[in-house]
Amino acid sequence: MGTISETRGRTLLKAVLWNLLGLAVMAGVGLAMTGSATLGGTMALVNAALGLLCYFLYERAWAHVRWGRVEGEARHG
Repeated sequence: MGTISETRGRTLLKAVLWNLLGLAVMAGVGLAMTGSATLGGTMALVNAALGLLCYFLYERAWAHVRWGRVEGEARHG
């Protein structure tokens, strides 16, 4: 059987849509908790920015971990 992989464009689109969904949910939760669309939206944006920063730092930390890496041929998936 052949290997099916995703293009970078598809992966990027999925990531952007996932983040937009999270932003909308967080804005809704913020609105429900505060009664203010402005405050709820601000909370969602701050959450998205902090999430992006934490993810970046998390990935950089994992870049220093050798466990689970395979030398030789690149593996996708």
